[in-house]
Amino acid sequence: MSTLTALAKAQAVAAGRAQPIATVRHAYLSDLPLVFIPLTMAGEANAPLAAMVGTEEDRPELLIVPQPRDRGQRFDFAARLADILLPYVEGFCGATEAVPTDRKRDVRYRYLEAPQIIVPAPAGIGFIRLFGRSTRFRRTDGDYPVHPNVPLLGRWLTFFADRAEQPGSSMLLSLTDLLAAHWATGQSGHEDAHLGSLVNWIAPPPGTTGAAAARLAEDPEVCPPAGPATDPGFDNDVLGPAMDVYRAATEADDPEAERAAYRQLTELLHGQLAPTWELMWRGLRVMRAMPPGASVDGRWAQDRDVFSDFSLYVQGGGAPQARRDGAVAAATRLHKLERAGQSYAIERAFDDPLIMAEHRLGGEAFVGEVTLSAPTRVDDTGKRPVLRPRIQVVTTDPVLFTEGTTLVSPSRQAQRARVIFVTPVEEGDKTEVVLELSGGMGRGLTAPPGSVPEVGERICYTSLSLGYAPPGTFPSREETPWTHGGPPQYSIADDPLDQGDHAAAEDWS
Repeated sequence: MSTLTALAKAQAVAAGRAQPIATVRHAYLSDLPLVFIPLTMAGEANAPLAAMVGTEEDRPELLIVPQPRDRGQRFDFAARLADILLPYVEGFCGATEAVPTDRKRDVRYRYLEAPQIIVPAPAGIGFIRLFGRSTRFRRTDGDYPVHPNVPLLGRWLTFFADRAEQPGSSMLLSLTDLLAAHWATGQSGHEDAHLGSLVNWIAPPPGTTGAAAARLAEDPEVCPPAGPATDPGFDNDVLGPAMDVYRAATEADDPEAERAAYRQLTELLHGQLAPTWELMWRGLRVMRAMPPGASVDGRWAQDRDVFSDFSLYVQGGGAPQARRDGAVAAATRLHKLERAGQSYAIERAFDDPLIMAEHRLGGEAFVGEVTLSAPTRVDDTGKRPVLRPRIQVVTTDPVLFTEGTTLVSPSRQAQRARVIFVTPVEEGDKTEVVLELSGGMGRGLTAPPGSVPEVGERICYTSLSLGYAPPGTFPSREETPWTHGGPPQYSIADDPLDQGDHAAAEDWS
């Protein structure tokens, strides 16, 4: 936990209400998100029990599995979920836009929008990942066939789960993680994983404090768990007996009793999911009230790029994702995730003064006022004269940078500032920093208006940079070194189109 977050938590306790730790929203929120709340059966590996899903707050759809241990019912659930999710995804595969590439010498096309799934908590993302893994290799013919949409559902669920690992991606979001990244409550991080408690700390009902509302939300009878796990008391005292009644009616071949038992299960599970459904939309309204950060649209454009590519791949008959990555593929993926994580952290700091404040505390940035400016200064010591303005910034922040360090300002990211002098001022614990500017001022010897900070302007400089860094190089799959197992050997498990009867063995669980 950072220093400023700890301070915000203390302030939340004193105020009885969550405190913001961000000034802007760092995730994209679609105008048409798909809210998905899964429930699983206790004691069974990722066996779906129910789900509430939909794109409109007043029109949720409830799917239930009366007997989660029944393989047929589980895949019937998958088929019904596919009937909802696949049309939702395909609805974005329409209008496209041209994107210049290769220095505007060519163009590519991507969809104007992309789907977005929002689940209550990280465990919901885990459910999507495992459920996608258990469905994308299923056969639609032969022994143990499933509905033709089930394997396609699994591929899309796997796609969304993979995107959730990408720092900055907004295609699959956990609402508790999203809220906790923008607000500090007066409770522990573990308690913040409870959606009802977290939302009530941030937006308590009128006439009560966040702490009091959160305590009330912790009662499972008032606010059931957001899933996928259910409350043990509900399982033992309510759900178990109702499932026994349904099973007895099925075994007795009594259609009327079976329908009555099914209705009872539907009512019980609706009662468990409806409070979470209401909390999800409350939380989304809280997040929509925050303005988006400057870099959010750029990251969403990357999501749209990936969605467009994968959609075309699926439409072209591409094979399902592999069961597991090889050594080279895993290393490449990890490298990309690390680079994306670094870029995301820097973009958040550039977008948000509160996050940049953490870097100021650590000596990675400072904010000060421009007291001197020489916008017309020209350096003529080289072969040809070049524009090199200098400015002096006075700051009360600690300045740990040495002479010659290259800095950048979030407000002028195309411009570089080289530290020339760092001079402590005895009075007022201030520091004078002289910077020489380059870039972002055109090619002439006269700086365009506004390109050089003016006297009186308050400005931030930091060592954080989004400058280009070449990606790492990796060997081909066939050149995997022996230290990592050598070149992979073909096996039937590598071919998703030739799985045989063992595909129904469910070794994924």
